[in-house]
Amino acid sequence: MDLPLFVGGLGPPELLLIAGVLILLFGASKLPKLARSMGSATGEFKKGREQVEEELEDLKEGDEVDREPDAEIDADAESDAEIANDGDIETERTGA
Repeated sequence: MDLPLFVGGLGPPELLLIAGVLILLFGASKLPKLARSMGSATGEFKKGREQVEEELEDLKEGDEVDREPDAEIDADAESDAEIANDGDIETERTGA
């Protein structure tokens, strides 16, 4: 039978124990710097995630709105293909 490490959750005694271990490992003078860097890293991660989510939303909205202009592009491509095919037919007739 496996019991969790902290059965009742993290209370004040457990948090004091964790803080004591951190002070022993890193020293009291480096803890504020460590907390600051962790906070800024978390903030940067959040900003990056939000930017990616916004870009994905923009792409989804762009795909739904831009369906009609794609048809115009396809029509231009087909006319270019027809011109290219006409040129191929003439070169085959001349034997070049």
